Amino acid sequence: MTSSPGNEAGFNTRAIHAGQEPDPLTGAVNVPIYATSTFKQDGVGGLRGGYEYSRSANPTRTALEEALAALEGGERGLAFASGLAASDTLLRAVCAPGDHVLLPDDAYGGTFRLVARVLTRWGIEYTPVHLSDLDAVRAAVRPTTRVVWCETPTNPLLGIVDIAGLAGIAQETGALLVVDNTFATPYLQQPMALGADVVVHSTTKYLGGHSDVVGGALVANGELGEQLAFHQNSMGAVAGPFDAFLVQRGIKTLGVRMDRHCANAARIVEFLLGHPAVGHVYYPGLPAHPGHDVAARQMREFGGMVSFTVRGGEEAAVKVCGLTSLFTLGESLGGVESLIEHPGRMTHASVAGSPLEVPGDLVRLSVGIEDVEDLLADLTAALS
Repeated sequence: MTSSPGNEAGFNTRAIHAGQEPDPLTGAVNVPIYATSTFKQDGVGGLRGGYEYSRSANPTRTALEEALAALEGGERGLAFASGLAASDTLLRAVCAPGDHVLLPDDAYGGTFRLVARVLTRWGIEYTPVHLSDLDAVRAAVRPTTRVVWCETPTNPLLGIVDIAGLAGIAQETGALLVVDNTFATPYLQQPMALGADVVVHSTTKYLGGHSDVVGGALVANGELGEQLAFHQNSMGAVAGPFDAFLVQRGIKTLGVRMDRHCANAARIVEFLLGHPAVGHVYYPGLPAHPGHDVAARQMREFGGMVSFTVRGGEEAAVKVCGLTSLFTLGESLGGVESLIEHPGRMTHASVAGSPLEVPGDLVRLSVGIEDVEDLLADLTAALS
């Protein structure tokens, strides 16, 4: 049996081999889907290989969790039934009534809804803040601030946050820095190497990569990792074995997919910049984009997400979303196929009327890995 590669191995090597030791019985190179709820014990209280019940642990999920930890450079990976299940477990594990959370002022709508409409009922307080302004972050921190929640790039305006700078503030104040790394993926960005305490993922997106699974993940170190593992088991929103298998399969091609996502996105940005129907283009790879220098420093490339405004206002933006053919009108992101959506009426409808409300003329693209000339032709037709 070969051993899993260490953190010194290259990213793609870890993506393919971490947690993926060949099956000792058959030599199968893929971890089997252990479709079982319970495991035969070696005597009363004697766990066979550490397994007793699949909520607590399942070999297929273990393989995924080992891969997640290896890719993010952490000690403990945990796989959940969805990204929000991971977020909910994390916040309930580390916060108590009266604690305070700093959120991005353009956070993912589902995260904002979880905090503002669910966790506040349990005594959690929150403040939206422009996280790229470190002085504003310092001013917003309270003695009760337990978590600084960061997304970079943000959804859908692709704002950039200096992770190392934010980590310094969190360490000074005793707060935990949580980084949602869903948009960047561990291939493009390594938050824990920059000082983050916890990394969050919706594995539904780029890690799964094929729009065929819903899942989430946490990665942490030391006692915090053990604390989160306890709450994962106690709260029970775990990834099932088939879902874990699908995410693990997707991870193996993450690096090569992200290279194509990024290359296609850069071509589409170039096209949008020159189109008369387009107002503003949001993309971290543009030198004029706020935080571009930070993104260039902490990211390998600039990602596959692009947002832009449409001249003519909200109705014109909605119309563009309905006129594409290759860009499928749909929520979510990070799959091999390209998606288009109107954030104000779709993914971010839940933040309408709040400080996190997004522009009505905004369109968001999740750029897939199709032939880019076909994608450009599709956008040309829709924008005309």
